[in-house]
Amino acid sequence: MRMLGLTTIVLAAGLVLAGPARAQNIAAPADAAAATTNAAAPAAAAAPAVADPTRHPDGSVVTPADPNIGQPGVGLITPVEQVTPNGRTAVNFHDYILMPLIVAICLLVLALLIWVAFRYRAGANPTPSKTSHNTTIEVIWTLLPVLILILIAIPSIRLLAAQFKPAPDGAITLKAIGNQWYWSYEYPDNGGIQLTSNMLKEKGDPSLAPGARFRTDADGPRLLATDERVVLPVGVPIRLITTAQDVIHSWAIPAFWIKIDAVPGKLNETSFIIEKPGIYFGVCSELCGARHAYMPITVEAVSPAVFAQWVASKGGTMPGAKKPSAAAIPQPGSDASDKTAPANAQGPVENVTVAPATTNQAATATSGAGNK
Repeated sequence: MRMLGLTTIVLAAGLVLAGPARAQNIAAPADAAAATTNAAAPAAAAAPAVADPTRHPDGSVVTPADPNIGQPGVGLITPVEQVTPNGRTAVNFHDYILMPLIVAICLLVLALLIWVAFRYRAGANPTPSKTSHNTTIEVIWTLLPVLILILIAIPSIRLLAAQFKPAPDGAITLKAIGNQWYWSYEYPDNGGIQLTSNMLKEKGDPSLAPGARFRTDADGPRLLATDERVVLPVGVPIRLITTAQDVIHSWAIPAFWIKIDAVPGKLNETSFIIEKPGIYFGVCSELCGARHAYMPITVEAVSPAVFAQWVASKGGTMPGAKKPSAAAIPQPGSDASDKTAPANAQGPVENVTVAPATTNQAATATSGAGNK
């Protein structure tokens, strides 16, 4: 009887202990399934909901560079076609005021030299004049240059003021950061989109990493094409803010009539409006070190609708219409001033790409070989 009671107690204890363990085993598949679902969620969220309208699925560009727009031309002796209001004003100032005035002055001086050489030569004028002063002539040659300079100064100062006119509300803010030797970009008003832009190397370049993109004619001219294009909308004011991480650089696009220095520890600002879609090229226009020649700039101007799609493909957002910029532009040198720069941004870097194709990769460490 005592043995039967002891057996009953042992069996009851075994059932109590086995119950939770069985419950845990039953719950384990559910937990595993939940963990799998949670792990898959970030991967699904990371996939862009909107395709990049400027790139094909293989990473190649949708819009090829046009040799007649936004880049140097063969035999071109005039400024490139201007696609901003300030650019058109500047070219008209050059073509219709400065050039005619320069030509007229040069012809006048040449005519006076020829006339004096023949009229007052020794054969035609054996007894030279001893006149030393002529008040009328002296007044004329003093006042006339002053009047000419004043006439030149009026449109010149007006153009200079227009180049540094603050951008209106609703402008798209682009922050360009100069680095040795590449450009990085931020879109503070569009969710903080960040890009790093390196020069594309030539096919067959011995320093080209295996599988990395190389330049094609669709990308643009040699030494001007980049792996990441700056995308900006047409017909919308652009607020350009420049700074630098190391030495002085200069962000310049001839077709925009833009050249603005990027100075470490300082924010420079200008504004412009692009009037025509296309691919536009520029370069760093301030000597900044050994690889200064390998810091190109590529801007792709698209319609506002395409720009909004591009912003969405990068995970950004569009601000409200006519809404003032609420983005705080971090001061150069602060921890948040340039999140696009690599960890070794203080040391020399080489504008090379190390991964194939389409990601916004940062510049890599300097190697022995360079761009050829």
